[in-house]
Amino acid sequence: QVQLVEFGGGSVQTGDSLRLSCVGSGLIFSAYSMGWFRQVPGKEREFVAGITWGSGRKYYGSAVEGRFTISRDNAKNTMYLEMNSLKPEDTAKYYCARREGTYYSGASFKGPLDYDYWGHGTQVTVSS
Repeated sequence: QVQLVEFGGGSVQTGDSLRLSCVGSGLIFSAYSMGWFRQVPGKEREFVAGITWGSGRKYYGSAVEGRFTISRDNAKNTMYLEMNSLKPEDTAKYYCARREGTYYSGASFKGPLDYDYWGHGTQVTVSS
């Protein structure tokens, strides 16, 4: 059974950094492209970042580009999201998700419907 578990959320101040991790089990992690999304209550899930299965391509949402970095270590079945220069508007629950389709190398990462497995999320709160 596929499981994705996020770690690393917390409460920080404006300008701080935080690193999220997503550990996968029950899947051939290296065969799947992955993504990070975030959501605040009452709003749609927002694309944060995506990475292809071999780390060859990375994509970012406009709100985080230049501040966040996505990476992965397939040997550890883990994906990361390094978040720098955090702002109060980054406050959300962050989710990792598996992009459907093995060895996906296209550029379509932003739609939540393109993902077939999700973690339960980890809360990030940035105070001013």
